[in-house]
Amino acid sequence: MPSAPSADHPLAFWTLPPGHGELRPVALPPLSPGEVRVRSLFGAISRGTEGLVYRGEVPPSEHQRMRAPFQEGEFDGPLKYGYINVGVVEAGCGAQAEALVGRRVFCLHPHQQAYVVPASAVMPLPDAVPSERAVLAANLETAINAVWDGAPSVGDRIAVVGAGVVGALVAWLCARIPGTEVQLIDVDPGRAELAKSLGARFAEPGAAMGDCDFVFHASGAPAGLSTALTLAGQEASVIEMSWYGQRAVPLALGEAFHARRLSLRSSQVGHLPPQRLPRWNYRRRMELALALLVDSVPDVLISGESDFADLPATMHRLAYSPAGALCHRIRYPQP
Repeated sequence: MPSAPSADHPLAFWTLPPGHGELRPVALPPLSPGEVRVRSLFGAISRGTEGLVYRGEVPPSEHQRMRAPFQEGEFDGPLKYGYINVGVVEAGCGAQAEALVGRRVFCLHPHQQAYVVPASAVMPLPDAVPSERAVLAANLETAINAVWDGAPSVGDRIAVVGAGVVGALVAWLCARIPGTEVQLIDVDPGRAELAKSLGARFAEPGAAMGDCDFVFHASGAPAGLSTALTLAGQEASVIEMSWYGQRAVPLALGEAFHARRLSLRSSQVGHLPPQRLPRWNYRRRMELALALLVDSVPDVLISGESDFADLPATMHRLAYSPAGALCHRIRYPQP
C-alpha cells in the first residue's frame, strides 16, 4: 500500500502496462527561479492515446515520439502519462512565476494532485472559461490542427467519420465556416443529438452523403477509414487523425481510389502545419483553443466525471470499453 499523501508528497497516477494502474505519492521538489506549484482542480482522460498506453500497445519505434511533456518512466512501465490538467497556481519563484499565483491554468501534465513546472509550461485560462470546460483544450488543439491540415473553406461539403470527442470537435469547428455542409458519421445512432447540438447533420455509415470536398477520419477503427475513402469526391482529401498503435490497418486501395485521385494525409498535433510555422507556435495554438472554449456548446462532450481517488478503476474501465466515448473528466479533492 502506498503511504498517505501530504502537501509535499501528492498522489499521482502511475500506469503499469499492460492493463494496470495505481496511485502513488511523489515528492515535490522545492521551487526554483521561474517555476510554479500548481494544485490540480480537474483533469480528463485522453481516451484513445491513454488507452493504448495503459494496454501496453505503444510500439517501441514510437516510444520517443509519444512521450508526454512531463512524463516519468518508460512505456514498458511503470510511467506517469497524461496531458490534461486544469489547476490553480499556489506559489511561484521569481517575478514571472509570482504573477501567476492565484490564476487558473491549463497544463499538459500527467494525472497528479499537485506538481511543479516552469511558469512557461502553464497557460492562464480566460476569465470566461470555466475550469470544468477547460479540460477540453488539449482535444480542441488536436481538432484545430486537423482543420488546418485539411484547410476546408466556405461552402465545402465535409464529412467527419467518428463521433468521439476529437471528431465531434472537428465537426463543430467546420460547421462554423460559412456555407459548409457538415455531417458527423458514427455507427452509434445515439450520437444524432450530439451532432445536432454541434451544428452538423448526423448519419450512420451506410446513409452518409458522398462526393465530399474533405473527409476527416477520427473513429480509431480501420473500417471507419474505409468509409472515409468511399465518401471522398473526385480529387478530394481524406485527413487521417486516428492512431492505431501496433495494429495493422487493411485498406482497399484498389477500386476507385486511383481513378478518383484521392489524397490520404495524416494529421498529428505534435507538429504544426508547415504553412503556419512562420507565424504560429504551440503556445499561440493553445491560446486559440482556450479562447474558443468561451462557447458553452462543447459542454455536451463531457460524458462523465469521477473522483481522482477512483482513477485506477476508471482508467481500466475506459481503456477496455468500446471505442467512441466522449470526454471523461476527473475531479481532484480540494482542501
